[in-house]
Amino acid sequence: MDEDDNPVPNGTIGEIIARGPQLMRGYWNLPDESAEALRGGWMHTGDAGILDDEGYIYVQDRVKDMIVSGAENIYPRVVEEVLFKHPAIADAAVIGVPDEQWGETVKAIVVLREGAAASDEEIMEFCRDKLGGFERPRSVDFVNMLPRNPTGKVLKRQLREPYWAGHKRRVAGS
Repeated sequence: MDEDDNPVPNGTIGEIIARGPQLMRGYWNLPDESAEALRGGWMHTGDAGILDDEGYIYVQDRVKDMIVSGAENIYPRVVEEVLFKHPAIADAAVIGVPDEQWGETVKAIVVLREGAAASDEEIMEFCRDKLGGFERPRSVDFVNMLPRNPTGKVLKRQLREPYWAGHKRRVAGS
């Protein structure tokens, strides 16, 4: 489904939703969150995926991590997959940061391989012919390690916090 709960055509990224007797009835003592997740009689998973013509679903990213730049939806995982191909990058995460003109722009936060070197300009140039103009990182930060939860998931909310202090995100799931 799109952000207005309308079906999207096969091959297009949308939120994965489901319904059936085996799904949850709600979150314990969280009625507002339950109503949001279960709106319209469907469980909204928060996962972005693509349904192909044979009925297979391919999970792409998390809806709440989507970056909205101008009128374009950018899924960080697409950009991260390009960054992982750079020989100097050991780890990477992509987030949206505030932009006066576009609402958000793409920022790459990277960990370089031990002994490797790369500049922000080099990394942005590396992405130039591999991503659409709206998808390319407009800035790059270098860190020693990405914050992760105990299961290894990158804590993107924590990465976004310093950039969004004093700003209101203009996208759902902020």
